[in-house]
Amino acid sequence: MRNSIIRFLRDEEGATAIEYGIIAGLISIAIVTVLSGNTGLGAKLASVFTYITGKLVVPS
Repeated sequence: MRNSIIRFLRDEEGATAIEYGIIAGLISIAIVTVLSGNTGLGAKLASVFTYITGKLVVPS
């Protein structure tokens, strides 16, 4: 019983998955922060696409 508890405490296979999960969470928070808000990259891209849409000529 004691040996199995010691092996469980020394096992680090799950730690890698947790680390990848934390990294993915931090990246997603960074992306949302950059793209959100009135002055964020998302607002600037939206204004560029709106400008381009206004300049397109639709054939009748």
